[in-house]
Amino acid sequence: MTQPFITNLIFSILCEGVFTDQYEEQLRLVFAADEQDAVNFARDLGAKEEGKFVDRHGRIIGWNFIAVKDVTPVQLEQGALLHSSIKEMQPFSMID
Repeated sequence: MTQPFITNLIFSILCEGVFTDQYEEQLRLVFAADEQDAVNFARDLGAKEEGKFVDRHGRIIGWNFIAVKDVTPVQLEQGALLHSSIKEMQPFSMID
């Protein structure tokens, strides 16, 4: 029997002739028998998503799969928490 997992895939984005140091994180839902099966499925998915295309400026852009960062089992039901993040903002000015 399969169960749902949220997987976090990391890709690097390379632009021909320009150093951008860009990365993309994707959260993907996969159904697998266990955590190792989910990791394997996510790796295969990441490899299939790799590719290259030409942007509007004629540069070749490459999407390269790096790794599966995380695999988390989830319960799919009404109101289930799928993702949460806390961002701490730095104040840009203080009023005395």
